[in-house]
Amino acid sequence: MLLNSKSKLKVFVGMSGGVDSSVSAALLKKSGYNVTGVFIKVWQPEFFECTWKQDRLDAMRVCAKLDIPFITLNLEKEYKKEVVDYMIREYKNGKTPNPDVMCNKYVKFGGFFDWAMKQGADFVATGHYARVVKRQVKSSKLKVKSSNSKYQLLAGDDKNKDQSYFLWTLTQKQLSKTLFPVGDIEKPEVRKLAEKFGLSTAIKKDSQGLCFIGKIDIKDFLKNYIKEKKGKVLDENGKIIGEHDGAFYLTVGQRHGFKITEKTPNDSPYYIINKDIKNNTITVSQDSRKIIENDSKIVKLNNINWILGEEADLSKKYSARIRYRQPLEECKIIKNSLNKFELHFTKSQKAVTSGQSAVVYHKEVCLGGGIIS
Repeated sequence: MLLNSKSKLKVFVGMSGGVDSSVSAALLKKSGYNVTGVFIKVWQPEFFECTWKQDRLDAMRVCAKLDIPFITLNLEKEYKKEVVDYMIREYKNGKTPNPDVMCNKYVKFGGFFDWAMKQGADFVATGHYARVVKRQVKSSKLKVKSSNSKYQLLAGDDKNKDQSYFLWTLTQKQLSKTLFPVGDIEKPEVRKLAEKFGLSTAIKKDSQGLCFIGKIDIKDFLKNYIKEKKGKVLDENGKIIGEHDGAFYLTVGQRHGFKITEKTPNDSPYYIINKDIKNNTITVSQDSRKIIENDSKIVKLNNINWILGEEADLSKKYSARIRYRQPLEECKIIKNSLNKFELHFTKSQKAVTSGQSAVVYHKEVCLGGGIIS
């Protein structure tokens, strides 16, 4: 959402040093906003080679090219507590968390957003592939149009890059003050715009892996915080055929991270089809179709957030995804006897993973989501 305004509204852009945030800043500057680039400095593990210094330099160069102020904002404490410590705690409990969701909630739209508002910003902006629109919407309670318009989060126009899945924790307050300048542009066009603006990040590769920190091996990372605990690898009949360093390191569906010591008649890979945290065992199969953990039509949710500020109309059918880039699947939203929300899918969902996010949509509108219990 970009406003056709030349009124010099103040926008602080979260600059990661990547092409998406670089083009976002350039588009805002071109539209007449008073733009400031902000590089968010987060906690980095000492035992990994991290790219933050190069990323900060890249962001600084883009700001110099665009002739806009550049600020470094230190949010190390927030990132360590809300993203890293959370991730370690979830893995210890046998869950598979999504740190990018928590990074958006507590860092980009937590610490950064709150700081920007205190600095007098009219908006914050990021390079996310998502959109914000303001519309009149029907209240699920009153069944009539609300007297006040609501801000809706929409999927990005580039369906291959859409990042609304990671933004389900956002609120009306945050959306009302947020701009996603590349949300209605496809990635190839973003790179062309970066070249047109003469930005040094035009050919920089997209970052991969853990939010801000980059591409790291999760098991190698967790070994620094969770002590290895040797366990047994079982076949489908319960026979011991190998060993692993800890069930908490592993995820259902994974092909690596464990050792098979018994010879097999063929060389097909083994897949983790179930894991038992209490007994520290994993069960594997050479048939990926047998991935069985929580294979269900019902997905239970915790920590739900409805973006419009009120729960969705439970009489309607929606669609949802339980992992990033999964095709949307038809479902209904149910409140169980404990007043908790559940997603009841038309088709059974494979490998429903505790700790991941389930995100609900009505067509292109992201309604909200929750953490899979």
